[in-house]
Amino acid sequence: MIPISEKIPEVSILMPYQNEEKHLQECIQSISDQSFKGWELLAVNDHSTDEGPGIVETWSTKDRRIHAFKNEGIGIIDALDTAYRNSKGKYITRMDADDIMKPDKLKMLKTALDNHGNGCVSVGQVEYFSDSEMGEGYLAYAKWLNNLISSGSNFEEIYLECPIPSPCWMMHRDDLEKCNAFRPDVYPEDYDLVFRMKERGLKIAGINKVLHQWRDHSDRSSRNSEHYADNRFTGLKLQYFIKHELKNDEIPIVWGAGKKGKSIARKLLGRKINFNWITDNDQKIGVNIYDKIIQGSQILDQLNPSIIIIAFSTFHDPNSYHDLVNLYPQHQFFRFF
Repeated sequence: MIPISEKIPEVSILMPYQNEEKHLQECIQSISDQSFKGWELLAVNDHSTDEGPGIVETWSTKDRRIHAFKNEGIGIIDALDTAYRNSKGKYITRMDADDIMKPDKLKMLKTALDNHGNGCVSVGQVEYFSDSEMGEGYLAYAKWLNNLISSGSNFEEIYLECPIPSPCWMMHRDDLEKCNAFRPDVYPEDYDLVFRMKERGLKIAGINKVLHQWRDHSDRSSRNSEHYADNRFTGLKLQYFIKHELKNDEIPIVWGAGKKGKSIARKLLGRKINFNWITDNDQKIGVNIYDKIIQGSQILDQLNPSIIIIAFSTFHDPNSYHDLVNLYPQHQFFRFF
């Protein structure tokens, strides 16, 4: 048994897992090796059918800080809630059971919170790794995240992608509770929580150091779960966009008439929200889609200041997006893809 103080842990690590026997040993070892020792790990078995629960049980018998639970419901949100309701720490963080913590991760996340006080979420940089060749999309996402963390501007691009890495943040328990923690049954749960962090006015305490290694492999839940099948998460984005960005009877503009633009148009129409629709595609100007006549983007010069949803991909070419913003400074732009 590893000798550990019996006092209440300062940091609670919430870790759901399902069929992660390949990676759990390395993951928990990285937690055990943390330079900060005042933690507890709440590992929740989400109905695994492999030997993962045995690995967790073995660790729990030799380290009192590691606690094994069975999911009281089904799925990752119920597993997170099970872990959270059994946690004791002043600070809360998440961990993915297939990932690896850098040795100073908990120490640096906690120190940032101690320095900034309540009303803050500390966020560390991440890096992807894999036993096979990494896809460019994942590498670009990590680079984008780390740039946001460096500047503390995570919430500014919240409609583009989830701007906080789900296994590399830490919050005061009181702040997480004010965000309603893991109770809403909304997927993707990490992205929805980030929207609620922004709603509560939390500030970002960014740490300009890689603290977490994100493992990419073919069995990742984000690749296989039905809850993440629509990896653009347009419905979730629009839910918060309508709630927080549209004022009174304001009529937004959807720019783009491809698949992404049509997806947004259908969802806006489904919510009975009027909008204007523009494109740069000459073949679609004047075309009637969903009883909307698509207009050319040149009408932007004639319109009063408007809210514009960019419904085409700008993620890999941010300069083109910034050119648009500079070309039409009277309008407010939101990137969705």
